Parts: sequence; structure tokens; C-alpha cells
Amino acid sequence: MHSEIRVGLLGYGIAGAVFHAPLIAATPGLALTSVVTTDPAKRERLRREHPGAVALDSAERLFASGEHDLVVVATPNRTHVELATAALEHGLPVVVDKPFAPSSTQARELAALADKRGLPLTVFQNRRWDGDFRTVRQLVESGELGRVSRFESRFDRWVPTPKQGWREHAGAEEAGGVLFDLGAHLVDQALQLFGPVRSVYAEVSRLRAGVQVDDDFFVALHHVSGVRSHLWSSSLAAQRGARFRVLGDRAAYVKHGLDGQEAALKAGARPGSPDWGVEPEDRWGTLGLEGSEQRLETELGAYENFYRGVVASVRDGAPVPVAPAEAIAALEIIEAARLSAGCGRVVELDAMP
Repeated sequence: MHSEIRVGLLGYGIAGAVFHAPLIAATPGLALTSVVTTDPAKRERLRREHPGAVALDSAERLFASGEHDLVVVATPNRTHVELATAALEHGLPVVVDKPFAPSSTQARELAALADKRGLPLTVFQNRRWDGDFRTVRQLVESGELGRVSRFESRFDRWVPTPKQGWREHAGAEEAGGVLFDLGAHLVDQALQLFGPVRSVYAEVSRLRAGVQVDDDFFVALHHVSGVRSHLWSSSLAAQRGARFRVLGDRAAYVKHGLDGQEAALKAGARPGSPDWGVEPEDRWGTLGLEGSEQRLETELGAYENFYRGVVASVRDGAPVPVAPAEAIAALEIIEAARLSAGCGRVVELDAMP
């Protein structure tokens, strides 16, 4: 392997251009070598933002070049499995953007192939490194909240007119809609905090005129640990609720507003920039009892830790930063949520087909 891990990036849309390419370029030990995109405007953007990277017109050319040590799949969801499979079959470690796959069955097959080939395979669940989620995790693990009984997590947007693009297209193979998009993050965070889930209840809706896919959901998880997680997302939220509300028998934590790293990346900031990952004091959450709660400084956001973990895995054999089995568990819950919404009943996970 070269002194730097040579990265081939498939796709230069929002995921590739806003998240993956900047984080790869900012990570010691990684070199953004090639990007597959045929769109002239995206190629021009790539030339401006990453002049050292070569634009290629197909994944096949990237695989055949023999000039890469790692492939990142940041293409539309329907292509994740096909492209990740091809990369693994060419002997290359793979990062797959979330959601891992359109179904848990396909995800298990992909994970089995990586195991057979002995190659690292991981999923870009970057919101594990949101500053507010890192704060919640610290509070839960330290016991400052006491015994947690309820976890509420919400990711709302105001997009009254559906956007054009594959995320709005119908068809199970597209894995579009807000449940797959933002639900993949909310479910993953709940699993990270409170472990496996016993049962799922969900309400999944299409609220906006002309929309082809779900744009609003509520999912209730009953964890084996006894904690109940309530997860929401809507594209039609003219006013947003609390991002997090965590209730324990000693204290509660309530947080409004979204982690600022995505906005910072869009504005051109990078890990290592001044105040990277720092949340302004007026956006900190509150901890304590009603009437005596106090502002709690938000932990630093740290998206860069994902790719640092990738470097350690590819170069040193460390565990991948997000295990495929964890992404599969989240997909199983999303599938149970769809089943629950369809039948209007609680779905027990051990009874899933």
C-alpha cells in the first residue's frame, strides 16, 4: 500500500461533494485520487475544490485502474449494493453511504461477501459524531440522567414543495423517502444508546401534494433494555420540535437545533478550521429538573473521526467505525416500521418474516 490510502469516490452529488470528498481530503493518511461523475457541472466543481483528483466517467474504469486502495460509494441508494459488491470483488475495502442497502437481505449478502474476502466494509453513519448526540451519549453513559425511561429524537425540515431527484422516486429499489433517509440516522442513534429492540410501532405518511414517497413518520421502539425511543421526522414542519428530549429518573436533557457540521461543510469549512464542531452557547441544551435546569455545553462535533477510523481499519486492521451488523439491525427496524405502518399494529421483531 502507498504511504497514503488512495481513495476512489463514486458519485459527486450532495453526499460525495458536501460530505465525503471534504472529509477524505481533510483526513491524514487519505488521498482523494479519483471521482466518478459524468456531469459537466460536477466535474467543474471537482476541479475547483479538489484539483488533485481525476474525474472518471465510470466505476468500471476506476476498478480497472488498479490505482486505488479504498472505494467510497456515494451514489443513489439503488446502486449501493451493486457498486459495493463490484468493489469488494476487485479486492477493495469499501465505505457505503447510508442507507447501507435497500433491504436487510441485500445488506447481509454484502456483509457476507466482505467477510469472505476478508475486506473492511463500513457504513457512513456520520451523525454518530454530531456534537449533540455525543452529548446525549456522555450523559447516558455517565449516569447523570439516572435510569433513562424515554428517548425522544426528532429531525424535521420545512420542504413544502417536493424536490426533484431520486430521493423522491417511488419503488422499493430506490430506498427513497424520509424513513430511509433520516430514519436511518435516528434509528442508528437509538440503537447505539439503548441497544437491541423488541418491538416497533410506526406511522408513515405522504403529506405533500404529488409526493411519491413517505415524507413524514413517527416510529416507537421498545428496547430490550426497557427504554422506549420515540423518533420523528417530517418534511412539512413549519416549526421544529426539540432535537432531543431524554428523560431519566434523576434529570432530563432537552436540546433544540441541528448539529452545525453539515452547514459548515456546505459553507466551505473543514475539520481543523477555527471553531470546527463548536456549537454556540445560545444553542446549548439544558440539563436538570424543570425550574432548576442549567445550560450544558455541547460536546464537539467530530465527523472527521469516521474517516480516521477508516484509516485505522484499512491500514492497521482495527475494527471499522460502523460495523455492517449495526447497519443491518437498523434496516431490520426500518422494515418493521414499514410493516407496522401498513397493518396498523405493533410488530415484534422476533416474529418478522
